[in-house]
Amino acid sequence: MVGTQRLGERTSVEACGSALAIDLYRGKVATTPDEAHQIMRGVPEDRAKRDLHAAFEYLASQANVKKDRIGAIGWCMGGGYALDVALQEPTLAADVINYGHLATDPEALKKINAPILGLFGAQDKGITPDDVHKFSEALTKLGKNITVKIYDDAGHAFENPNNKQGYREADAADAWKRTVEFLNTALKQ
Repeated sequence: MVGTQRLGERTSVEACGSALAIDLYRGKVATTPDEAHQIMRGVPEDRAKRDLHAAFEYLASQANVKKDRIGAIGWCMGGGYALDVALQEPTLAADVINYGHLATDPEALKKINAPILGLFGAQDKGITPDDVHKFSEALTKLGKNITVKIYDDAGHAFENPNNKQGYREADAADAWKRTVEFLNTALKQ
């Protein structure tokens, strides 16, 4: 999660933002991709949502963070949890989902107030472009602010340089540029 700090007139995410990384694995560290997947699958969803809520509350309680300028960002599983933060925190000011799980239930999506940036790969077999379009259409029908970019030549985890077969350097650079611009705009006051 990111929060814009109070530093005079400057509120740029790049220049003076605070970031809080939430350890949903509670200190467990993987040494192989298989072990990482096993640890990831072992995270209880209800506990993760409580941890994310506590992180949001912690940032909001900090004197140097503007309570109305907190955003969430995540990749893969974290991208899905970034969406979950938007679903449970009505004052979230920005949300960036990088190839994370999506929701289309209008009743759940009504709870979202934050603008959303979604970055996905057209070759992703788990979160397909059809899933992304349904998500985007559902939010648009509700009048929510959503921007989606689907990278034609990219699959899942295309921003991860450790993904030797699927890393797309140019797409990752473009996604990061879009992320920084989005957060700077959404969290600016």
